[in-house]
Amino acid sequence: MALTGKLLVAMPGIGDPRFEHSVVFICSHSDEGAMGLIINKVAPEVRLSNLLKQLEIPESEEGPGQRAIRFGGPVETQRGFVLHSQDYESSISSLTVPPSYRMTATLDVLEDIAEGVGPEKMLIMLGYAGWGPGQLEAEIIVNDWLTTESRDALIFETADVDKWSASLGSLGIDPLSLSASAGTA
Repeated sequence: MALTGKLLVAMPGIGDPRFEHSVVFICSHSDEGAMGLIINKVAPEVRLSNLLKQLEIPESEEGPGQRAIRFGGPVETQRGFVLHSQDYESSISSLTVPPSYRMTATLDVLEDIAEGVGPEKMLIMLGYAGWGPGQLEAEIIVNDWLTTESRDALIFETADVDKWSASLGSLGIDPLSLSASAGTA
């Protein structure tokens, strides 16, 4: 099961309120585990301009302004991650995520965003979601998650409140038809 670059869609009844109605972009998946970013949960108290001030990064006129910061997951919630288009690559380190994304977790991406020269398309998160070896696969088997292909329009253009239902719709599933209880055949 290769999940790098795919989206996970939380099923009703997932059992962890932090993941309820979540859509997670999987940045890395291997035998050692998985790492992903929740792309549809805004951190309501945090704006990029506040974060830049806190980090003492000056913001230019072309800077990002009041861009929202998202809750990327419950692990290392003080650490920042930027999921973005391939038009930008950090001079320090960016992870290329097939089919057409990059993830950068170094301070230089925030400096470039503040200057107005960062990636064209981006989501900025605090924290990430992580799974140990075999853990994510086991959660998929017990129907905690569905998987679907990642698409720019869904990731970068769809409103956060609509991403979960849009992800299900891409699978031909009406969210109203889902039940919190599941079975196996």
